[in-house]
Amino acid sequence: MASSLAQLYEQDYALWLDVSCRLLKAGRLTELDIANLLEELEAMGRSEKQALTSNLIVVLSHLLKYAYQPGQRSNGWRFVLKEHRRRLQEAFKASPTLKSYFEEVFAHCYQEARDLTATETGVGLENFPLESPFSPEQALDREFLPR
Repeated sequence: MASSLAQLYEQDYALWLDVSCRLLKAGRLTELDIANLLEELEAMGRSEKQALTSNLIVVLSHLLKYAYQPGQRSNGWRFVLKEHRRRLQEAFKASPTLKSYFEEVFAHCYQEARDLTATETGVGLENFPLESPFSPEQALDREFLPR
């Protein structure tokens, strides 16, 4: 059964998921396509981390724009900040261990945000601090806005 399930993985992913779930619920573990199941579980973990990284980069980029382009501040920027902060908080509620990953990648995400913001705004990269002027707590604070 596992080999035919492995073929199903290649032919019809949605059906493979459905069959795998039914086998798990029934406790028929020996019939599972373990190799592809492990691959999918690992991908889910990577996907959660990638989403967190992406949302953090958006937050940091908008904080930089807000701080360094005060004449262009808009409700749209504030909305984007609140929305992506909300997404981060939801991720932490669903997976509390992502908080340590957030802290681990914060400095890297700031560097990415710094580069992207310089490109988007035309403000020279050298005008943005090398290290984040925002703390991780400020990045998550739905009310914080740079002055």
